[in-house]
Amino acid sequence: MRSKRLYVFLGTVMASILLLAGCGNLKNSNISSSGTKSTTTKSGYQTTGQSNSSMYEGLIENGKYKTSAARGLTVSQDSNTYNVKSFESGLLTLSKKEFSTQDYIFQEGQKITKTMGEAWLGRQSSSDPNGLNPKSNGKTGETTRNPIYIQQIEEQDFVQQNGSKYNLGGISVGIGLNKTDYYTKKAYGSTYQTDIPTDTMVAKGKEAANKVVKRLRAKKSVGNDVPILIGLYQLAPQDSLVGGTYIYYGVAAKGSDKITSWHKLNEANYSLPAVEDEKTGSSGDATAFSNFKTNIQSFFPNLSGVTAQTHYEDGKLKGMNITINTQFYGETEIMSFTQYVATAANKYLPSGVDIEINIKTVQGEQAFLARTATQKKFYSHVFGSY
Repeated sequence: MRSKRLYVFLGTVMASILLLAGCGNLKNSNISSSGTKSTTTKSGYQTTGQSNSSMYEGLIENGKYKTSAARGLTVSQDSNTYNVKSFESGLLTLSKKEFSTQDYIFQEGQKITKTMGEAWLGRQSSSDPNGLNPKSNGKTGETTRNPIYIQQIEEQDFVQQNGSKYNLGGISVGIGLNKTDYYTKKAYGSTYQTDIPTDTMVAKGKEAANKVVKRLRAKKSVGNDVPILIGLYQLAPQDSLVGGTYIYYGVAAKGSDKITSWHKLNEANYSLPAVEDEKTGSSGDATAFSNFKTNIQSFFPNLSGVTAQTHYEDGKLKGMNITINTQFYGETEIMSFTQYVATAANKYLPSGVDIEINIKTVQGEQAFLARTATQKKFYSHVFGSY
């Protein structure tokens, strides 16, 4: 248990951000154990401090961190857990485009309640007039039914300090969109799917975004003086080895109850090695990973698998998350292997990008390595058995 707690602690302070599915968004963690000191005001608010300029400080009220009641809301359970992680971390990265980490302090979303979020994700009906999804037409055919377009929702708030007070300065909302809607025709029955055209998916997302803006504006605690950023996230299929990506974002400026200008994003996630004919991003990056994999497998043959997830923005590699599964878990073996992995990673893997490497066995996490885009060498830690 102690080693697990240590892992969480180390993950918090590491300055490695990967907007990949399946990786802990370490750099975006809001609790700092180093860097600037936290501050406390007479009003009972405290900030967590900031360990580097790319991270938000977090807000603590009366000694407690306020969580979001609507966090993690989704229409149905998504078997692709990578979607959940990249949905949240990607929204925080988008927020930095509008809300600077130097001018704003992060707070979990407080305006969308669980009841509100559940109603918004429902189908529109007489009992749920606020549903963002279309009414059921009573049909169950894959091409004849009305699908679920809006799958999940996430809110993040950003406050600004004014003397001893902290005022809401901005809101970001992520809207998860289905490219493929999975459904059953009867309880516990077979799963079917409706494929949604991209143009239709985007149009429904933008329509829902403006409804969300208007509803937030109607709340007295939000009003018209707070900019609202909306990000549209395309979920990856349930059987994908990576998560989805944000495809558009827009901002409803102060005084506006709608988004008039949308920005198209060019992001992509890939898995390595490629499965069958799937794309891999840059062939050079794929080759670098292949050389790394071959090298460590030749040195330590008892490896169950070496896989990676890569994240690209505008065609450029931004991050890589590598998982190494081993069949051995002797502490001295893990220590030697971790040292060798660090050497091989420095030699073969691309420089100038954020990289995380997790070494696992059937016993759980054994070691962790990381290097940010600005660092030259990997940080590593082997978890003890105590």
